[in-house]
Amino acid sequence: MSTSIENPSAGKASKPITVPALAARKGGEPIVCLTAYTAPMARLLDPHCDLLLVGDSIGMVLYGFDSTLPVTLEMMIAHGAAVVRGASRALVAVDLPFSSYEESPEQAYRTASRVLQETGAAAVKLEGGRPMAPTIRFLAERGIPVLAHVGLTPQTVHALGGFAARGRDEKDWQPIIDDALAVAEAGAFATVVEGVAEPLARKITEVAPNPIIGIGASPACDGQILVTEDMLGLFPWNPKFVKRYADLGGNIERAVEDYAAEVRARTFPGEKQTYAMKRSGRQKA
Repeated sequence: MSTSIENPSAGKASKPITVPALAARKGGEPIVCLTAYTAPMARLLDPHCDLLLVGDSIGMVLYGFDSTLPVTLEMMIAHGAAVVRGASRALVAVDLPFSSYEESPEQAYRTASRVLQETGAAAVKLEGGRPMAPTIRFLAERGIPVLAHVGLTPQTVHALGGFAARGRDEKDWQPIIDDALAVAEAGAFATVVEGVAEPLARKITEVAPNPIIGIGASPACDGQILVTEDMLGLFPWNPKFVKRYADLGGNIERAVEDYAAEVRARTFPGEKQTYAMKRSGRQKA
C-alpha cells in the first residue's frame, strides 16, 4: 500500500545539534525537547526541537501498556532507528528500558553501546540519581553521552508509591537535589527533572552545573520536554503539567466520521480519486 510519506533520507541537514552544544546551553537559550517514536513524527518535530527523546513512554503511548515496565530493548532500538532516519537537526536520545542497565555498569555499557550502534542516536537516557551515578560515570568515561533523569522516575513508580509529584514538602528536597548533583558530577550532559514542586525544580536548576530539562517542573529550567501526543491532544486525559497546543484527537475523530459516512453513502471514492480508462489513438483523433 502506497502512502504520501516522502523519502525519509531526503533533505538531511549537514550540521546536527551535538551533545557539547546542548551541554553549553546551561543558563542560555531554553532547550526545546519533545518525544518522538516514528520517522514521520520526527520529520515534523525536527525543525523546531533541539532534542528528540525516544522515550520508553512509547509503551503507554503506542503499545497501550499501563506503565513503561513492559517495554523491551528491541522496541527501543527499532523506534530509535526510525526517529534517527526522520531527524536531521535535533539531537536524538534513546531511553534505556527497565532491567536493561540497572544490574551493573557493564550491563549498562553493553546495552547503551548496542543502542547507539543500531540506531545511530547521539545519546542514551537512564533513570536514577545517586545509585546510578557510578553507572553514568562508567558510560561517560567510555564515550557514551548520558541524559540523566531524576525526581519522579516512571520505571520505579511502584517503589515511589505512584505518579504523585515529589518534593512538595521542603523536608523532602535534599535527596532529590543530591540526586541531581550526583548525576551531573558523574558526567551526565543534561538531566531531566520530572514531577517535582516548582520551587524545588528552580533550586535544582540554580545549583546543578549541567542543563536541567523540566517536565512537570518549572519555567526556570534550562529546557522543557513533553510527550508529543499529550501536547497535541491525542488522548482524552492529560497530566496536570501538560498544556494542550492542539486537539488532534478530536480532529481525527471528525475526519474518520466523515470518511465513514462517505464510504457508506458511496460518495467516496469520487471521480477525482478513481482512474479512468486510457483513451485509444482512434478516440483521441
